[in-house]
Amino acid sequence: MSPPAATFSDDWLALREAADHAARSAALEDELARRLAGLEVQRIVDLGAGTGSNLRALAPRLGIRQHWTLLDHDAGLAQAARARLAAFADAAREEEDGLVLRIGPREIRVDFAIADLAADPAAARGFGPHLVTASAFFDLVSGAWCARFAKAFAGSGILLHAALTCDGRDAWMPPHPADAAIAAGFRAHQGTDKGFGPAAGADAARWLGAALAEAGYAVRVADSPWRLGPSERALITALADGTARAAVESGGVDEATAGDWARHAAEADACTIGHVDLMATPRG
Repeated sequence: MSPPAATFSDDWLALREAADHAARSAALEDELARRLAGLEVQRIVDLGAGTGSNLRALAPRLGIRQHWTLLDHDAGLAQAARARLAAFADAAREEEDGLVLRIGPREIRVDFAIADLAADPAAARGFGPHLVTASAFFDLVSGAWCARFAKAFAGSGILLHAALTCDGRDAWMPPHPADAAIAAGFRAHQGTDKGFGPAAGADAARWLGAALAEAGYAVRVADSPWRLGPSERALITALADGTARAAVESGGVDEATAGDWARHAAEADACTIGHVDLMATPRG
C-alpha cells in the first residue's frame, strides 16, 4: 500500500512498520536464509530503504555476519534510519560511514548510500551483493523500469527479494456504497509517476515476476496482506484519509463522497490491504 497521498514521511513509515512485519512471508524468508547460509559474510543491498524497516524485519532471520547497504534518494530518511537501527540493536557502534550493530549473536555492518535508482536500476550491483531486497518499493516503479532492472541482473547469480508489493486486493468491513469508486480513484492515483515513469501499482508483482523469469530467474510469490482490526486504529484511520484524498486528487470521486467514505472507513471493524512477496533465484 502506498502511503497516504504518496508521502514518504518518517511518521508514516513508523506507523506501518508493525503491520508490515506481521504480513511478510516467513516461508520465502526462510528460503532466503537457507540459500545464504553457506556465506561467511552475507552482503545485502536494500532498495528504497527508508528508515531501515526491511533490515529490522529480515536481518534477524539471516546469518551471523551480515553487511547491508541501504540505498535511498532521501538523506533525511537515511539519518532517521541510523537512529532507528541503533535503537533497535542490542548494541551499536558508530563508524565514519556507517554503523556496526549487534543483534543477538549477529554482527551487522550497515552502510548508507544516496542513489538515483530511477536513473540506474542496476545501482545495487556495484556493491557486490549476494541478495538485493526491497520492501513496499516495486509498486512505485514503472513496468519499463522493472524490465530494465531484471535485465540488469540477468546472469549475475544475485538473489532478489521484494516484500509487500501491493496487489489491489483491498477490502474494508463493513462495506460502503462508494467502495468501488474510491478503489478506482485510488488505483488511478497510484498509477501516477513517482519518479520512475507511470507506476505499476497493483500490477507490479506480475510485471516484475515476468521480467525476472525472462531474465533467467525462477520466481516464487506468496501472499502478504495486512489484516487490520481495532488494535490498528491509527493505521486504519491514516489509510482511510490517504485513500480518500488520493481518490479525489485523481478526479474520480468528489470531496463530499470521499469525506463520507473516509469517516466510515476510519471506523472499520476490519481492513485487508493486499500485498505479495516475491523471491527470485537464478535458474540452474
